[in-house]
Amino acid sequence: MGEGPLLAIGRSKTECGFLSRFLPSGETHTAHAGAVRAVLQRPTRPRSIASQLVLLFTLAAALLLFCGLGTFYLIVVRHAFEEDNQFLADRLSALERELSQSGGLGRLTATLRGAHENAVEAYWVRVINPSGKIIAETPQMSVFLPPSVFPSPTAAPSPFSPKNYRIGRKLFSLVATSEETDGQPYLLQVAQDRSSDKQFATQFALVLGSALLLGIGLSAIIAIAVTKRGLRPLQQMTQSLERIDPNHLNERLGRTTWPRELQPVATAFDEMLGRLENSFTRLSQFSADLAHELRTPISNIRGQAEVTLTRPRTSEDYRNVIESITGECERLSGIVENLLFLARAEAADRQIEKDIFPARPAIENIASYYRTIAEERGISITNEGGGDVYADPLLFDRALSNLLDNALRFTPDRGKITIRSHSKNGRTELAVEDTGCGIAPHHLLRIFDRFYRVDSSRSSKGTGLGLALVKSITDLHGGSATATSELNCGTTVTLIFPAKNNSVAENKLPASS
Repeated sequence: MGEGPLLAIGRSKTECGFLSRFLPSGETHTAHAGAVRAVLQRPTRPRSIASQLVLLFTLAAALLLFCGLGTFYLIVVRHAFEEDNQFLADRLSALERELSQSGGLGRLTATLRGAHENAVEAYWVRVINPSGKIIAETPQMSVFLPPSVFPSPTAAPSPFSPKNYRIGRKLFSLVATSEETDGQPYLLQVAQDRSSDKQFATQFALVLGSALLLGIGLSAIIAIAVTKRGLRPLQQMTQSLERIDPNHLNERLGRTTWPRELQPVATAFDEMLGRLENSFTRLSQFSADLAHELRTPISNIRGQAEVTLTRPRTSEDYRNVIESITGECERLSGIVENLLFLARAEAADRQIEKDIFPARPAIENIASYYRTIAEERGISITNEGGGDVYADPLLFDRALSNLLDNALRFTPDRGKITIRSHSKNGRTELAVEDTGCGIAPHHLLRIFDRFYRVDSSRSSKGTGLGLALVKSITDLHGGSATATSELNCGTTVTLIFPAKNNSVAENKLPASS
């Protein structure tokens, strides 16, 4: 029953296991669940690059120091023990030679019995006869080294690998050998006191351990200093970026002033700042243009209404004013509708409905509508369309309508408008050519911007959104829109629609509200 509330609030298996272990059955209520969820979902702190570099550098230095000092310790200690083994072998050989000589046993016995009891001996020697009786030994040798601790002569290790024996804090290396003297075999036991060597090895290990700790500490300090110096350009770059605000988007980091590793980052930031500056400039211009476009019809509506209300008017006067206001409202409605379309095109969330259809009939449907308007001014519209188009039919008609409307507006009386289309290289090109006044080269780069007009006084008809809509439609299809013009000769706007196999996989447009 205690697990029911956990499942009801959608807790994960990890949280359920955590709660079931630490909370009694039946006491898992919402307060406990919220506290545990807060602990489990606590965001982890971002890892610091500096701390990681310091840690890795210190660990690498510690590993190198440990390996180096450890190898040095083994070499020194091994060399010291090898020298002791050599001395032990030399001592054993000297004793064997002395026993093999005539009267050697007596001389060795006299030497051992004459040694002082309190003297510190490096070598301990014992001679045992065939019956097992101790003939002579170094004083107090039986106290530390009884005969039983020595290896037997038959299994005795060589002097270069003696048997080690510890008693208290002392370390001895033991060897035993059998040697004949005066025709009888005698057992010779020799022990080497290596306590000083063991003490040296311990002290040497402590010294190297202290050096290792000191080296690790110095490595950490060096790592911190090097990391701070290495990351200083990042701090400088951060400070440079912090100085950039919306009023100083023209500033750049530059590429040559930074280390080689940061040059791609500086270049990326400069390119991003360039895009932001361009976007801010376009947004500011768009806001100003939008305010200007909305101010004119609103001012006209307000002015006409205020003038009309100054004195009583006839019904015909009121009708004329209302018709004028209605026209301005239609203009405002057109601006808003176009802006909504552009906004939906930029925030697309559903796939547009594209289909393959013949270009010439679709062009003729739109051209026939505009011919009625063109004939009044003596302008001819020629359809030279051909090929197939892979596009959304409604959006294709809207793009072509905007182009023809724009061409009629700037083509003089008795002019000519030609519509051409053809398919080649996996795409369909649609071109609308007029014989108007043309566009200056410095205006061609911006004619697809919103509210941009060649006539800066805005005395011409239209809102400046027609070509912007055309470009948005071609972008949705994965195509492009370009324009070429020659002053006093005319302008040609070309739209490119990719074929079905070459189109962008996801071109989306939101549903109309």
